[in-house]
Amino acid sequence: MMGMVTLALVGAGPATGQSDYPSRPVRIVVPSAVGGGNDLIARLLAQGLTERMGRQVVVENRTGAGTAIGTEVVARSRPDGYTLLMSPAAFVTLPAVGARVPYEVMNDFSPVTQAATLPGVITLHPSVPATTVRGLIALARSRPGQLLFSSAGVGTHPHLSIELLASMAGVRFVHVPYRGTTPGLADLIAGQISLATANILQALPHVRSGRLRALGVTTLKSSAAAPEIPPIAESGLPGYESVQWYGLLAPAGTSREIVARLYTETVAILGAADNRRRLAADGAEVVVSTPEMFGGFLKAEFAKWARVAQEANIKVE
Repeated sequence: MMGMVTLALVGAGPATGQSDYPSRPVRIVVPSAVGGGNDLIARLLAQGLTERMGRQVVVENRTGAGTAIGTEVVARSRPDGYTLLMSPAAFVTLPAVGARVPYEVMNDFSPVTQAATLPGVITLHPSVPATTVRGLIALARSRPGQLLFSSAGVGTHPHLSIELLASMAGVRFVHVPYRGTTPGLADLIAGQISLATANILQALPHVRSGRLRALGVTTLKSSAAAPEIPPIAESGLPGYESVQWYGLLAPAGTSREIVARLYTETVAILGAADNRRRLAADGAEVVVSTPEMFGGFLKAEFAKWARVAQEANIKVE
């Protein structure tokens, strides 16, 4: 498993042409597919940056290897502010569970700011005889190793959300990885799987139609998109939190001036009332932080998920 190293905060090396930044187009690399939460936030940000900085900011989707391909593109780019990364939580969860990635997440990037969070919902098939978190824990204890859960793959947010619940509750579920959340949800709806985590947008239609039962949201507080669904932390497992987050990063060595400019502009864009409403309509909540705060958050997330992976004996083949 990758060891913890010093996070490359801003200003690790000299920069040129800072006073007129940006003087040419900027690209935001999204290491996931078009249409997802990460892509949505990147495109909203690109539009705002284009308007505010007077230069075209474009989104480039570079998918593959669980976000590692697009992330490597940014890690290997010049630290001049013209190639940026909009990354989901997989940025830290992949290496935390031991995946071999061609970069050091805590050394090859300069954090700019966290951008938003999106709650997950832990859902059950209606046939599962549990309606509360405590009921699910009791059921898992009575049926050790018999309850199956799906995910979008080893080390993904849906995978680790369930593993964290199991670790905190002292129970065991059986992981069945799929190539994406959608096929796993299809098998959950069909009753082939007992439980799964999906983001709130994916889960709500199935919950409200009665095809799935919502156990709780994975954030510490309820979501405005579904205030009727309680947090797992308030309904049987105090302290439970598994956040799907999105954040903006630059290559390590990007100057303090450029990072500060990007941070200031991003905060202004995401803080605009219309943008907050647009993201809220998709279940997301704007959460911005200084580069230093975001760096500390990344360290804490890495340590948290590395511990969960060790306790659950997660191994990436």
